[in-house]
Amino acid sequence: MSLNLDSLEAHLSTRSYVEGYAPSQADVHVFRLIAEPIASSYPHTKRWYTHIQSYSAEHDTLPGTSTAGQAFVQAAAESAPPASGSAEAEEEEEIDLFGSEDEDEEAEKLKAERVAAYNARKANKPKTIAKSVVTLEVKPWDDETDMQALEESVRSIEMEGLVWGASKLVAIGYGIKKLQITLVVEDELVSLDELQEKIAELEDYVQSSDVAAMQTCQWRQWSDMLKGEEGPAV
Repeated sequence: MSLNLDSLEAHLSTRSYVEGYAPSQADVHVFRLIAEPIASSYPHTKRWYTHIQSYSAEHDTLPGTSTAGQAFVQAAAESAPPASGSAEAEEEEEIDLFGSEDEDEEAEKLKAERVAAYNARKANKPKTIAKSVVTLEVKPWDDETDMQALEESVRSIEMEGLVWGASKLVAIGYGIKKLQITLVVEDELVSLDELQEKIAELEDYVQSSDVAAMQTCQWRQWSDMLKGEEGPAV
């Protein structure tokens, strides 16, 4: 099978994925049909290929089906030039058919290697880790509270599965500001209630804390959110 890279490039020029808003089996299906290196004339395809390659360990567990990806294979077949119908063309085609035995052997060998690699990945399939992005608001006692010391104290809290991100001070009124800080937690390891209890123990600085926002991470989008950036365009 082969791909119509022109069609794929046009598709990815306005989209981040073959289908939907996150990596899926459609991306994996197309990814496995591309042989590197990708020509510089296909920048969107090259960007997408590098992105999907970063999920190699998760390829077998990604959701969806390969249906959408198959459309690009079909497009390649439909775009193939029609036979000329001449005797010379038929003769060349016949020669190609008789000379394809080595190619068939190579294709079978490649298929066997891919099946073996698939089985190896499946046997060592990593567990999908669920993460959440949380925006936490920490309020001080008054306008005389040292907010830098407050933030340093909050960030000093360490828990397995907890990563602190970007932060900013938000005015409340009367000269008082609250700390708004982003963090990512592994849902199975970190209890937000327990985390807030640890923050409440910083009683020299902290009056209270609240969860202002929380959402499930969209794959690698969480790394951008930790930096205070928006997620990738889709």
